[in-house]
Amino acid sequence: MADSPAPNGNGGAPQGEAPPTINALAQYAKDLSFENPNAPRSLQPQEGQGPQINIQVNVNAQQLSETDFEVVLALEGDAKVNNEVLFAFDLKYAGIFRMLNIPDDQMHPAVMIECPRLLFPFARQIVAEAVRNGGFPPLYIDPIDFVGLYRQRAFEAQQQAGGPLAS
Repeated sequence: MADSPAPNGNGGAPQGEAPPTINALAQYAKDLSFENPNAPRSLQPQEGQGPQINIQVNVNAQQLSETDFEVVLALEGDAKVNNEVLFAFDLKYAGIFRMLNIPDDQMHPAVMIECPRLLFPFARQIVAEAVRNGGFPPLYIDPIDFVGLYRQRAFEAQQQAGGPLAS
């Protein structure tokens, strides 16, 4: 029977070391815009196919202090039928996060993946309510793969810098 180390109660971190933590200090809407440019005509029942929904996601971060970061999750989208806009929205939802005991080589992914993952459910609800308040059924955005988004942006940045292609 192999000896296994006794649990230390701190998530597997060695004795004397605090585990990595991400604390959300604040969350807030920085900017919210909802447009219903063709109302009341756009609120009439539409025959035929449903609307085409387009959504774009972006994440930006700014370091505020040695441990604190402002992370902004930007959600922008619209719904169109026959190239006519039914509604459009633009939300910048932000949070202040304190990052403690995270190794330097893991800080950027933690800020750009984990922080927006924590913000997303709140931003999703704001968009759903804004669309509903605009006279449409609420728009519940599908979950976002922030790891995939991070990798895609890293790949694009590497290509723009002329670096080797990632496999």
